[in-house]
Amino acid sequence: MFNYIIIGAGFAGSVIAERIASVLNKKVLIVEKRNHIGGNCWDYTDKNGIIVHKYGPHLFHTNHKDVFAYLSNFTTWHNYHHKVLAFIDGVEVPIPFNFNSMDMLFPGEIAEKFKKKLLKNYRYSTRISILELRKAKDKDLQSLAKYIYKKIFENYTKKQWGIHPDIIHTEVLERVPVIIGKDNRYFQDRYQAVPEYGYTKIFERMLEHPNITIQLNTDFKKVLNLDTETGNVYFQKQIFKGKVIFTGMIDELFNYKFGPLLYRTLEFRFKTIKKEFYQKVATVNYPNDYKFTRITEFKHIHPVNIPITKIVFEYPRKYRVGDIPYYPLFTEKAREKYYKYLEIAKKIKNLILVGRLAEYRYYDMDDVVKRALDVFTDKIK
Repeated sequence: MFNYIIIGAGFAGSVIAERIASVLNKKVLIVEKRNHIGGNCWDYTDKNGIIVHKYGPHLFHTNHKDVFAYLSNFTTWHNYHHKVLAFIDGVEVPIPFNFNSMDMLFPGEIAEKFKKKLLKNYRYSTRISILELRKAKDKDLQSLAKYIYKKIFENYTKKQWGIHPDIIHTEVLERVPVIIGKDNRYFQDRYQAVPEYGYTKIFERMLEHPNITIQLNTDFKKVLNLDTETGNVYFQKQIFKGKVIFTGMIDELFNYKFGPLLYRTLEFRFKTIKKEFYQKVATVNYPNDYKFTRITEFKHIHPVNIPITKIVFEYPRKYRVGDIPYYPLFTEKAREKYYKYLEIAKKIKNLILVGRLAEYRYYDMDDVVKRALDVFTDKIK
């Protein structure tokens, strides 16, 4: 009945399913273990009319024109520029760390000295990583980098990842920028918006094609088996000759043959408050205080004119098999183990791995859509 089987109904799986159904006019089965489509981007409207992101805040931003154009087929957009504050020494300052942050935390003369030296070494309005700033030869810039690393990054990383930053892969450090200027936006991408009626509506429209069948509440292992000796894929105990697009955990796919990979999971605690707004911006980070890492207020993201608001506290914790694996935990040993799984995957000729968990790497939302579109063009179409 099906030409393609896709494991996972998040962005990676849904985009490829839509393209196969619409462009190739082929039949697709999506197998999803949760009771809903949309993966971690799934959202809902609560009884007060507030759109809530169940699995934490998801903010769309991209420089990929093709990604924005593609998703625009399934939604209208609400223009939104995400802003984040960090609670540092009793003061809420903009992050990524910028000139405004310096003015709020340092005495005037010291702030001006830092800004002048930054402008001497870097172009205005650029983003440099904390890694790059730590390599600066100027002693004042080294001092600034040490301060930002200590106050913004080090303790937050310990809470978020459960390990010291020195152990984690440099790819994570490179994601921590310093803004040379006064731009308080968290992202500087060309396209920044959120879907007007939430992300779930995007997935519903994306997957409503008659060529797409969705099977929820189903563990893929109940319907799919891989034989690494012969390279065959079995669907409901019969050889499946179409392609399988897998977007789940690669270690689970191969029954943890080399042991589980490292991930981090999250616990979300939601709270409804009887006031118009709880905080100044959508997200406030707490790098050095409390056990949670951040508080997000959804009304800033999807405005609604009511005297009630909803917030969520985010608590990272150690991943255990059966939890939701929100983030691959990038250490050198974990990557070595991943490459062992990848070698097995190469033996299954009609298997395609796509997405954060299958490829064991961090993708922003737009990047995973871009990756899915590229995989469709390069490996399927």
